[in-house]
Amino acid sequence: MKRITIAIDGYSSSGKSTMARELARRLGYTYVDSGAMYRAVTLYAMEHGMASADKGVDTAALVKALPEIQIGFSHPDSEGVQHTLLNGRDVERQIRSLEVSELVSPVATIPEVRERLVRLQQDFGRQGGIVMDGRDIGTTVFPDAEMKVFVNASAEERARRRLKELQQRAGESPSYEEVLANVRERDLIDSTREVSPLRKADDAHELDNDRMNHQQQMQWLIDLYNKIADGQS
Repeated sequence: MKRITIAIDGYSSSGKSTMARELARRLGYTYVDSGAMYRAVTLYAMEHGMASADKGVDTAALVKALPEIQIGFSHPDSEGVQHTLLNGRDVERQIRSLEVSELVSPVATIPEVRERLVRLQQDFGRQGGIVMDGRDIGTTVFPDAEMKVFVNASAEERARRRLKELQQRAGESPSYEEVLANVRERDLIDSTREVSPLRKADDAHELDNDRMNHQQQMQWLIDLYNKIADGQS
């Protein structure tokens, strides 16, 4: 069976990374979390005084520093999770913080940042057999992907998921209201930015997982994959 390219896009905290990671594991494909790449750039900017909640993002300084920012991924750990590497340093925990979440959308709107990371993402996927999730994978990074999925859920449900992730993974305890406000703000920024805004590709299959459990979501994806992959044989 031909190894295809799978693009999974959707709103923040819609669960697309979790399902993309597991889908890649089940298929024996490579998984790339494009959102983690933007988060890593954001963390670099924060650590070097180029971005903060009160002052925003110093776009000129960050663009100048882009050649110094190297992003990669570790091999999956015992639980099948690969960690994001920033200039060789494991930053998986740091990039999942609420502070990074509040600044990643403004950083991701910078054209030079998007251009640099899109080229890197395309390099990752040249051989096929890849599952990549993000905001513009099916529209900009891999417009010719054989399988495209657009994931959606209500802002309230996504905020609940994000809060649980922050508590379990990053060790933070923000309020639900703070997380919901962040989710809505990111939706607005992602959907209205000038460069590669978040939108459903015309040929994408929409998955509304607001009332679906993880097992149901994975079965939906596997069924869709089998249908598309069989047609590519």
